[in-house]
Amino acid sequence: PPRSTLFPYTTLFRSADGAGTKSILAYLYWKETGDINVWKGIAQDAVVMNLDDLLCVGIHDNIIFNSTIDRNKNLISGEILEQIINGTQDVFNMLATHNIHIHYLGGETADVGDIVRTVAVNGTMTSRWPKTKLITNDKIQAGDVIVGLASFGQSNYETEYNSGLGSNGLTSARHDVLGKYYAENFKESYDNNLSDEVVYIGSNKLSDEIVRNDGEKTTIGKLLLSPTRTYAPVIKNLLTNHFEKIHGLIHCSGGGQTKCLKYLPGNFKIIKDNLFAPPEIFEIIAKSSGSNLKEMYEVFNMGCRLEIYCAAGDAKAMIVTAESYGIAAQIIGRVEKSNKKELLIKTGSEEIVY
Repeated sequence: PPRSTLFPYTTLFRSADGAGTKSILAYLYWKETGDINVWKGIAQDAVVMNLDDLLCVGIHDNIIFNSTIDRNKNLISGEILEQIINGTQDVFNMLATHNIHIHYLGGETADVGDIVRTVAVNGTMTSRWPKTKLITNDKIQAGDVIVGLASFGQSNYETEYNSGLGSNGLTSARHDVLGKYYAENFKESYDNNLSDEVVYIGSNKLSDEIVRNDGEKTTIGKLLLSPTRTYAPVIKNLLTNHFEKIHGLIHCSGGGQTKCLKYLPGNFKIIKDNLFAPPEIFEIIAKSSGSNLKEMYEVFNMGCRLEIYCAAGDAKAMIVTAESYGIAAQIIGRVEKSNKKELLIKTGSEEIVY
């Protein structure tokens, strides 16, 4: 019989994404420090960039994951592949303790040195989900508030501090923050046709020590390579217990704080006037690159990577739930009527319009 009669109330979803150029940072960090465990973080990046996209349409369980790892085998050893594969399973094991079940079906590992300079770590996620349990953002309306979930700090399901950077804008971050040492010693880490004026123009090494805003010591490499945080435990809880209260979910990945403009269901004015103070990694990138705030908020999440749209009276439930997992949350803005899609970000004395 036709599939529509077999599954009349479900829809098939698929996401495809990966760690992007963050894997190049992992390569440099591994070469500089010898710490092979860094590759487990890259495995998490590839998983989370898929998973948290699916969360935003309401999917939080019974997911299939297939990985695709392309490598230059002369530079990326079998030990590294083992770290990536085992690291992927480690993420799934952690999520299973929160009743989020992802089935790892393997995938493909290809030796393609003619195409890939070092390694590319990607994957796809697939799930069949009830149509009645989808978040489509169609319920977003004027009067809604936006609850933002912090991308930085340490949740109770993370093992160390997270800088909040995620897996977007890493090409810019890498070349703007790191110095010419990497251009001179690791030519396999960048496009050699690029002008020297844009290649590793910063002044830092990955092993350089820095003091975080909370007073703790870390390194530039640790901040740049913090594994992308997943919000799956929080969002599963909210979708299970407060589904009807959620009007929309937006994953502030590519496009940073302007991502909302892409997924609004109509013409609205979004005002974000209570965003988190950007954590130190974004201060470092801005200082190294000379980028203005408008560019920074358009490229990076700036400390807030997930937005929940809901009625003002329901915001407290969202905030309390996030905080129960050790994740800072607050009302970062609101939705107003407009004759076009527009975004206003207020930060300090500056107002930025998109």
